[in-house]
Amino acid sequence: LPDTFASMTAARSSPFAASAIGNVTGSNSVNVFLGMGLPWLIGTAYWKMEKDTDYAVPPGSLSFSVITFLCCSMICFLILGLRRCCIGGELGGDGCAKPFSSVLLFSLWLIYVIFVALESYGVIVVEIGDVPPPPELD
Repeated sequence: LPDTFASMTAARSSPFAASAIGNVTGSNSVNVFLGMGLPWLIGTAYWKMEKDTDYAVPPGSLSFSVITFLCCSMICFLILGLRRCCIGGELGGDGCAKPFSSVLLFSLWLIYVIFVALESYGVIVVEIGDVPPPPELD
């Protein structure tokens, strides 16, 4: 919620949304890198110290999630670039540009969530590489 208010303030105070987009991108990067990196570091250290083995995680779901996220984010950046070129800014706009862009960006998020959920629950099966299963807990 604090990031939302910071982005809203940045968007209102700037003629372009560059600072708001930068705030969202930076906030998401920190959340992803700390939210996934720190537990992974702790898990790796635990397995090495307590079990004297490497911490192995099959890349299946994570790889699919990252690839899906990258595809959706590339489309998002394309939309933002087209909006700047054609409308003159990333946010707002006259006529149907604002609601159309909002629906399109929300749809990208929804597509990402649906595809990752379907893959996580085994509805979509993606084979990525030949990776051994992680070690079992005692």
